[in-house]
Amino acid sequence: MIDEKKIVPSVSVSYARNGSSTKANALGMRPMQERAYEKRGEQYLLIKSPPASGKSRALMFIALDKLTNQGLKQAIIVVPEKSIGASFNDEPLSKFGFWADWTVEPKWNLCNAPGSDNGGKVNSLGVFLEGDDTVLVCTHATFRFAVEKFGIEKFDDRLIAVDEFHHVSADPESRLGQHLGQLIARDKVHIVAMTGSYFRGDAVPVLAPQDEEKFDTVTYTYYEQLNGYEYLKSLDIGYFFYSGPYADDILRVLDPAEKTIIHIPSVNSRESTKDKIREVEHIIEELGAWQGTDPATGFQLVKAKDARVLRIADLVDDDPAKRDKVSAALKDPGQKNNRDHVDIIIALGMAKEGFDWIWCEHALTVGYRSSLTEIVQIIGRATRDAPGKTRARFTNLIAEPDASEEAVTEAVNDTLKAIAASLLMEQVLAPRFEFKPKNPTSGPTPGFNYGEGGYDPNKCNVGFNENTGEFQIEIKGLAEPTSKEGQRICREDLNEVIAAFVQDKTAIERGLFDEELVPEELTQVRLGKIIKDKYPGLGEEDQEAVRQHAIAALNLTQQAKQIALGGGGDNEPPSNTALIDGVRKFAMDVRELDIDLIDRINPFGEAYAILAKTMSEDSLKQVAAAIAGKRTSLTPEEAKELAVRAVKFKKERGRLPSISSTDAWEKRMAEGAAAFVRYKDEGRYE
Repeated sequence: MIDEKKIVPSVSVSYARNGSSTKANALGMRPMQERAYEKRGEQYLLIKSPPASGKSRALMFIALDKLTNQGLKQAIIVVPEKSIGASFNDEPLSKFGFWADWTVEPKWNLCNAPGSDNGGKVNSLGVFLEGDDTVLVCTHATFRFAVEKFGIEKFDDRLIAVDEFHHVSADPESRLGQHLGQLIARDKVHIVAMTGSYFRGDAVPVLAPQDEEKFDTVTYTYYEQLNGYEYLKSLDIGYFFYSGPYADDILRVLDPAEKTIIHIPSVNSRESTKDKIREVEHIIEELGAWQGTDPATGFQLVKAKDARVLRIADLVDDDPAKRDKVSAALKDPGQKNNRDHVDIIIALGMAKEGFDWIWCEHALTVGYRSSLTEIVQIIGRATRDAPGKTRARFTNLIAEPDASEEAVTEAVNDTLKAIAASLLMEQVLAPRFEFKPKNPTSGPTPGFNYGEGGYDPNKCNVGFNENTGEFQIEIKGLAEPTSKEGQRICREDLNEVIAAFVQDKTAIERGLFDEELVPEELTQVRLGKIIKDKYPGLGEEDQEAVRQHAIAALNLTQQAKQIALGGGGDNEPPSNTALIDGVRKFAMDVRELDIDLIDRINPFGEAYAILAKTMSEDSLKQVAAAIAGKRTSLTPEEAKELAVRAVKFKKERGRLPSISSTDAWEKRMAEGAAAFVRYKDEGRYE
């Protein structure tokens, strides 16, 4: 059924299944919830935690404490869309050991109320603010309109909990972002922000830096979550290129025996045929013979080639009566634990964020989605733990470029975005990195396993703490951040820095297709600029420390991936230590793990190797040619950055870089310094 040559997972990560992330403590809290509850006294709290880790319940514990013990009047829970409001329905928490239950009066769950966000619901929120009830749930939109109508002061002494916080933006056009900025400036509310993907797809920061500094962060990683599951052992992420209509090729990646959510392409995308109803019909025809519609659920019944009758939920049909019936059947709480309730869900804009179907084994997405955040959310649909579900996968189907130039440009963009998503997910799924400079006083840290032979004081060591899912890696010449903010970024935000880097079109285009590339142009110059733009308030030394930590995390994951993907047989996933083994092996194989060596690795080299396996040779040549045609000479900005690096080189070596050097990076710095002088003489700098 599946064409293995075409589907090459860009990452395949396996986990230990130690069951820890699903075990509750005496208060009924799972590990992430316990970690968040320990910070319940913070006025501003950001919870970064994957889908299905229990963020909604963590908020319930924290909110109840703030209302009972911290003197707050009310809690307002704000969600991006109505369907997510159900996550905050009544929970009998005392049944599992907590000292109170979570209850929301039906009239105060405005996600279930009739009317528009800017009508009766806003008035209801106004009545709530004047009353004695303590908990209300509403959408982001209702909250925005309420703040505009009643003013910031009305929310004093209340908890504002914002779910799916990545929807917020520091962009002046984002009203929710502006309102939160005003609430923080007034400093009379408590805010709990929750997200499974703190980076946004558009590279705009979620919060202004001065606001972000006020938040205490609770981070629970994908690694901790998946490693602590009981059943799910491995996760594959990959992309697949096809030619012709996608519905003709879909069975090369879709296994009808797997529980699957198919997201068909947006009607505005290149992959769409512009007839979404016909696309769904075509997929159903490919799967087998239609047997009619189940009268109780509205599911399509299709007899597959192996005689099984597949139950298919169509969420694409615009007929409200049909779609509402199917949607209600999918949400039926009585069917939540019934694996046979539905086999395949076909959706367009639905079944993403907050959609809970624990049995989903395959998230199959056609066409590139609007952002990396959306990709992370879709992958989250398949990463639920469920009995008998040992493996899950995400596949992105992308149309290969065709001969017309306009289509090539669009196809190249989609291809680069798919690769960026895969690179970022590799980082998100890996254990956390803690980098330490190697020096004569370095020594082992309790709790870390340094491999066979233990800690060696004479070399750079790689330690791993299985309990926390954290790497500790010693690197010679590594700069350490000195400011609190620099330390916080290196500890909490490396994935956000990497997200900005892999979304940088120039970086990824050159990294994949420029045969003359000197890697340091990306790892030092391009990434250096991105960090300066992202964190302008950081000092130069801290900006460089953040750059070094981020490129070390990205490049070490990429080097380890080669070994991780080489583990196991055809059907056997690599062991859950494969990525760890890969990092350790890379560190042992090089003479010395130093930052200069890491800077000399093209971070996109491994992605190109996978691309070359998945895309046809002709298409690969077309993409390379399209990018080569855009190549330009050094910009004044790039020349200036290279000149800065040349000055640093002179300080370290006592001479300027030579234009005739055999070292490609030294030669490039010399060219940049010369171009900088030329541009300066031409008055190209202010």
